[in-house]
Amino acid sequence: MKKPEKVLLLGSGAIKIGEAGEFDYSGSQAIKALKEENIEIILVNPNIATFQTSDSLADKIYFMPVELSLVEKIIAREKPQALLMSFGGQTALNCGLKLAKEGLLDKYQIEVLGPPLKAVEITEDRALFNEALASASLKTPRGQAVSSLEEGSKAAEIIGFPVMLRSAFALGGQGSSLCANRQELSEKLFLALSQSDQVLIEEYLEGWKEIEYEIIRDAADNCLAICNMENLDPMGIHTGESVVVAPSQTLANQEYHALREIAFKTVRKLGIIGECNIQFALNPANSDYRIIEINARLSRSSALASKATGYPLAFIAAKLMLGYSLPQLKNSVTGTTTACFEPALDYITVKIPRWDLKKFARVSKKIGSEMKSVGEVMAIGRSFEEALQKAIRMLQIGMYGFVGNENYSFKNLEKELFQPTDERLFGLAEAFKKGWTVEKVASLTKIDPWFLYKMKGLVELEEKIRKYRLDDLPTDLLLEAKKKGFSDKQLAIFTRTTEEDVREKRGSLKLRPAVKQIDTLAAEYAARTNYLYLTYHGSEDDLNHNHSKKKIMVLGSGPYSIGSSVEFDWCCVNTSLALRQLGYQTIMVNYNPETVSTDYDMCDRLYFDELSLERVLDIYQKEKPAGIIVSMGGQVPNNLALKLHRAGLPLLGTPPEDIDRAEDRRKFSRLLDELKIDQPPWKEVTSLEEARRFCHEVGYPVIIRPSYVLSGAAMSLVFEEKYLDKYLKRASLVSPEYPVVISKFIIGAKEIELEAVASKGNIVASAIIEHIENAGVHSGDATMVVPPQKLYLETIRQIRNIGEKITRALNITGPLNLQLLAKDNALKVIECNLRASRSLPFVSKVSRIPFIELAVRSMLGLPISPGRSIFELNYVGVKAPQFSFSRLKGADPCHGVEMASTGEVACLGDDLHEALLKAMLAAGFRLPQNSILLSLGGEENKQKFLPAARDLAMAGLKIYATEGTSRFLKRHGIDTARLYKIHQDRQPNLKDFLMEKKIDFLISIPHTGKRIEFDSDYRMRRLAVDLGLPVITNLQLAEAFVQAFVSKKIDDLKIKHWAEYQ
Repeated sequence: MKKPEKVLLLGSGAIKIGEAGEFDYSGSQAIKALKEENIEIILVNPNIATFQTSDSLADKIYFMPVELSLVEKIIAREKPQALLMSFGGQTALNCGLKLAKEGLLDKYQIEVLGPPLKAVEITEDRALFNEALASASLKTPRGQAVSSLEEGSKAAEIIGFPVMLRSAFALGGQGSSLCANRQELSEKLFLALSQSDQVLIEEYLEGWKEIEYEIIRDAADNCLAICNMENLDPMGIHTGESVVVAPSQTLANQEYHALREIAFKTVRKLGIIGECNIQFALNPANSDYRIIEINARLSRSSALASKATGYPLAFIAAKLMLGYSLPQLKNSVTGTTTACFEPALDYITVKIPRWDLKKFARVSKKIGSEMKSVGEVMAIGRSFEEALQKAIRMLQIGMYGFVGNENYSFKNLEKELFQPTDERLFGLAEAFKKGWTVEKVASLTKIDPWFLYKMKGLVELEEKIRKYRLDDLPTDLLLEAKKKGFSDKQLAIFTRTTEEDVREKRGSLKLRPAVKQIDTLAAEYAARTNYLYLTYHGSEDDLNHNHSKKKIMVLGSGPYSIGSSVEFDWCCVNTSLALRQLGYQTIMVNYNPETVSTDYDMCDRLYFDELSLERVLDIYQKEKPAGIIVSMGGQVPNNLALKLHRAGLPLLGTPPEDIDRAEDRRKFSRLLDELKIDQPPWKEVTSLEEARRFCHEVGYPVIIRPSYVLSGAAMSLVFEEKYLDKYLKRASLVSPEYPVVISKFIIGAKEIELEAVASKGNIVASAIIEHIENAGVHSGDATMVVPPQKLYLETIRQIRNIGEKITRALNITGPLNLQLLAKDNALKVIECNLRASRSLPFVSKVSRIPFIELAVRSMLGLPISPGRSIFELNYVGVKAPQFSFSRLKGADPCHGVEMASTGEVACLGDDLHEALLKAMLAAGFRLPQNSILLSLGGEENKQKFLPAARDLAMAGLKIYATEGTSRFLKRHGIDTARLYKIHQDRQPNLKDFLMEKKIDFLISIPHTGKRIEFDSDYRMRRLAVDLGLPVITNLQLAEAFVQAFVSKKIDDLKIKHWAEYQ
């Protein structure tokens, strides 16, 4: 076995819908596997927030776009002998295939590790896929690959409606949809072909089950089924949108083994080495099957299978790609057996997707064959009911479990079940509450009756419990409820008491959960593992608990959602590693299967369980750690701080009462007034009349801010009185326990952030971040620059003074993030977060200031030596947001005060222009080659953009413009081609030019100071996104982009790895 000395690993870039944190986890595992072999690793990944891009892993890290021309330059510079493209999702796979197609792998003599390129191409190209499997007598749905509307129409006629559309070379079902008739086919196929050269039209397998197998194969032809998973939802709903259960619960033994053998036959036919995911459709009536999809790479399901079984799939797959056989490798979980075994599970896992569709006006909430979810949770239990209810609570959407929820209602329940939305689970609960039969629900949903009977049982058990008060609730009924996943909070609701009372009752009955291990072998062999969960199906713990003073518990960040993504996982992992270096044992509590923090080798004990008050107290009672860290996992653990403190748990860092003074909008605003620190005029309001009076005094626009929320949830910008009532109600619903504050919104203000670590009220390390966009764009959606390029020294001095004052007043120990506005040299404070922020990985990596290590030392009361100043840097870092609007049908791609981005990238450059251009390319922007469309709302925007428009004309681009913009630009001597708006029945029309791909790039700036309407400008932006065209909707970003675009060409972008920026 000849191993390469140097390997190039392609990452997946930013977190986006369909391509999320699972690739951070699998890529990190692959790097560890290669490092054990002393192989030099070159990583290309612009996602600065991931653990994978930490300097302790790969030998060289290029924060660069995973884009053909730039990757080729890295190859020419580094001269790797081998390429790994199976660990970076579709982004890496597509780039790898392009490198092969262009002959660059042959030119540079690079070997592809893992599945042969031909196998990858077969799994991605739908025509080759059907052909290859048919030649081995393996069944696929009847279908035809097409590349034009005419071919598609003919194929659909032959197959018969309804038909499924599936795009080739796509991830997360992008471009796929169900078409009931010719008109739907024509509309959807046009959009699918605008983003992919090939689309498969195939029969719709209505009501068939979807089953997945994770297969691993080595070069010696050993094949293993590591995990089999069953989708609760039938075919037609993407597996990423479905509730997924492992192991499968409704397959007959014969069906399980038949599909397993077919999976092995398929993998052998394609010659896949490493890991592979196979998706089947199974006809419940006669056990007939179809192979729907094969992923010859690590996927979302691989991460789920790995966490569901405890088998380190990505790590083993990387070793197999180097040429090892399975019997040669150890099972790193047991340490005693080889990796050549199929895991046995004595528990059940349930995965539920996390959606954030409520953040987007006009977005379609229907779920189907194209992914819309932004994250997922996985719960472990000893019964389906226990795991299901745990998973629902883990979503962090205000639900107490399958039953006991009061914050939802359905106008048309039958429609909800037949055409499901993100709330379908609660529709099922409602149906059973209304007395619907399992048969009726099954006929509407096509969900297997086995699952429905279990759900109906939960509704019946709730009704039974409601007949009692807590004092006379029978012990056996209480135990049954706990075994079926009912939380103390649910039981408190049913018995009309408090969560604390239920906890006390359980304590008096000695009714506590048992700690169980995931040992991959269902206790068939003796195995000690640190991978744990809690269940009421057990009378004793699987391990002993030592109550050491050198033991710290870290609370993780829960599911990825808009606003809480991989950044917080990076913070938690680095906290755990910093504690270990200081000689502490670490306990991690988290339940996100996509993360590095839930990897078995990242901490001393991993509790894959709920981040709820009840469960954290349960774990604390078992482990008795010396301290708990709540400030690294974002808003989820931060919201528990005060409750845990009141329960007597030892929290490290800033005192919880002071966290509350920063999180509670009213208390924080009062504190600023006491400290004589300027802030926009504000008022806490309890009635609409009070709100109206305040708005009349200060004038519109105003901003409504609820307390204790992340990513600007329910934060709204109000431009006129008629919308005030609606937005106030929304804010009070999201955070009902806390006050809503209204403050004056300042138009045209610059937004700045102070990222810092404090110790006992003194700042010990800090960095200042400048936003390119003005205030009004959520900080998570802002393009950020470090070090600041356009701030006055006096402004910087004032920011530091304000930071010191607030830090002293709140007695801060640990991380903090302060957000300020600057206008006319005056600073106003708008927010202070006493926890790790979304920007912390970016600032840490660009500045090389070890913020996490410093924060951990400060929380432990250890001495700290301050780091370097960011103003010493002779390079620039730019962080750009990643949006997933193409997945969110109907949503307006405009920036606002509520966060919309799903991820981020960051790149380094010798100056702002270079770093910005790299970052925008990494976030998916394609530079205009021939033409650009300008649509500028309002006179002020037109005037401000005039110099940039001149630059674009000088760059030789053809400028198209909407009517008013065209008139203005022509008056100022800039030649433009006028296009009429979509709603105008006149030619030349914007819609035709977009559809015919005559426009490369869109700059569409809404009128500043006016509410964004869903008008023809919205329709223009939405159509551009659906066609895969880049769109900028912010004036300051558009100006910065144009300056960078005219000053740099792609060839001017320097190819330098992270360590070269000093």
